[in-house]
Amino acid sequence: MLASALNGLGASLSFRQTRHPALDGARGLAVVAMVMGHTLDALLAPALRDHPWVQRYWELRGITAPLFLLVSGWAVVMALGTRPGAAKDSFGRRIRRALLLLFLGYLLHWPGWGAVRDLGYSNAMLAKVFQFDALQCIGAALLVGAFALVLTPNLGARALALGGLAVGIPLASAVLWKAGALLPVPVQQFIGNGEGSRFPFFPWAGFFFAGAFAAHALHLLKPGWPQGLALIALGGGLLALTRWVPVEWTPTSPTMVMFRVAQGLLVLGAVNLLPRRLSGLLAPLGRLSLWLYVLHLPVVYGWADIAGLAQRIGPRLGIAAALGVSVALLVGCYLVARLGRWVREQAQPWRSGSTTLGASVGTARLGQ
Repeated sequence: MLASALNGLGASLSFRQTRHPALDGARGLAVVAMVMGHTLDALLAPALRDHPWVQRYWELRGITAPLFLLVSGWAVVMALGTRPGAAKDSFGRRIRRALLLLFLGYLLHWPGWGAVRDLGYSNAMLAKVFQFDALQCIGAALLVGAFALVLTPNLGARALALGGLAVGIPLASAVLWKAGALLPVPVQQFIGNGEGSRFPFFPWAGFFFAGAFAAHALHLLKPGWPQGLALIALGGGLLALTRWVPVEWTPTSPTMVMFRVAQGLLVLGAVNLLPRRLSGLLAPLGRLSLWLYVLHLPVVYGWADIAGLAQRIGPRLGIAAALGVSVALLVGCYLVARLGRWVREQAQPWRSGSTTLGASVGTARLGQ
């Protein structure tokens, strides 16, 4: 038992020493944009949606989901550190995590037994039950990534595998969407050509593996300014490339993925360069990003046959009122999620800790 505990402590310390200092800050920034975006989308009056500032925000909001996926892929690789066999040792934990994300993703889109009975065993019912969204995409990408990391212990082979997935998934999207027309509805939802599939594996998993590849390529650089400058240089290079390769804003466009990856790398690099105190303000939200997502979504859009704010209030609020609701929702969900974590830490004290920037090695842990 002692040996097992020491092995676990060694693995935990290995992770803590390689924890990306901007990881929680970037996630926290994405959480704020996500909750505000969903709330404004559900409650803002139609007459105000054409306001220049609102239109500008819709444009900036487009980076939210790509940033989540990019940072998720980055975190998976950075957590491995340089310890030999880390991918194999953490394989079971990653599989369990991936299955949890898939379960929560499908649970959030459960239409309710009434809707299932009314639709019967039809393609419309299957499309609702198996709707593929952000959590499912991250979970599926994590499953694939866990196998890819275990099968490529050699660093060169791992770079080829992660780079190949980052480039190959967006490039294959258009062909697979066409080829999947005759496949079962759940498979169509996964591929992306199914109705209602919001963040299908093709091409959205490309963001996850782009983050994983970037982390693998830059893992020798010290977190902070060295990695931050490298990320900005890499993101800036990709962004400059879009001037030569026009971006096509279509669901299967690989150039759209490249453009959003460039933006995500720039954001991650910028957060790296921020003073630790500023990043630390966003870090608490980033550590609870999964549960903030799970908590706020049914409140805004409803769940099964329970109406949410979109149905109870609807799109009729002014900008100030809608922003006020979004802030209240963000704070409320954070308090609930933090309470849940506190209860879990009391029940499992060995799992307690923090990944806040500046936290000591002795208290850092794998966050959400």
